[in-house]
Amino acid sequence: MYAVIECGGKQYRVQEGDSFRVEKLAAEVGSTVTIDKVLMVGGENIQIGNPVVANAKVICKVLCQDKAKKILVFRYKSKKNIRKRYGHRQPFTQILVEKIEA
Repeated sequence: MYAVIECGGKQYRVQEGDSFRVEKLAAEVGSTVTIDKVLMVGGENIQIGNPVVANAKVICKVLCQDKAKKILVFRYKSKKNIRKRYGHRQPFTQILVEKIEA
């Protein structure tokens, strides 16, 4: 059984036992998070939501809260002696799918 969920404005195709990164969630490490925005549930019979599947949820466990690798941004204006370099590290939450209920 698999599900398509929406979390942090992005869509993910998940199965039980999958571990993946989502946008930062306000949850403690080791706690359980329930995602109610299930767009589709697949398997033997497919349920497609309009826009979400009724009474479907995905139960996940928070593995860690961390930041991604740094990306460097360099702004440059030619002939103006303007050069600006800065970095950004996007925070994320690593979660593990424990159960899909539909």
